[in-house]
Amino acid sequence: MAGLYFEEFEVGQVFQHGMRRTITEADNVWFSALTHNPAPLHLDAEYMKHSEFGKPIVNSCLTLGFMVGISVGDTTVGTTVANLGWDEVRFPHPLFHGDTIHVESEVLELRNSRSRPENGIVIFAHRAYNQDDVLVGECKRSALMMREPL
Repeated sequence: MAGLYFEEFEVGQVFQHGMRRTITEADNVWFSALTHNPAPLHLDAEYMKHSEFGKPIVNSCLTLGFMVGISVGDTTVGTTVANLGWDEVRFPHPLFHGDTIHVESEVLELRNSRSRPENGIVIFAHRAYNQDDVLVGECKRSALMMREPL
């Protein structure tokens, strides 16, 4: 199993995820259409020519999805019971078509689940950077994790 069990995490542990992803225009258009987001800042190049960005920006929900998704293979695939939520989601710099992101994750907190003693909760900080190492997204994620089998 690629994912880690609750007991295998340590506070302060940092994962530099090897997977990177170049975000394409097709990714952004498809995701925006699929999620019924018609905002011209994601879909209308002519409209965006007159904006401060000069071109369409990537849908922030897609950025969040990639940021967390890229982390799963190294941390939680197969050992997560449930994603409990995201907090403090921020996008300090826009992401554009053709940008390539890489992600790091840090274990911020470990605690026992009060309602499910057979599980533990891991709080991660996920950070996504573009190809120039500019921070484009960050969030905290709470994951309900399996414990090691006895």
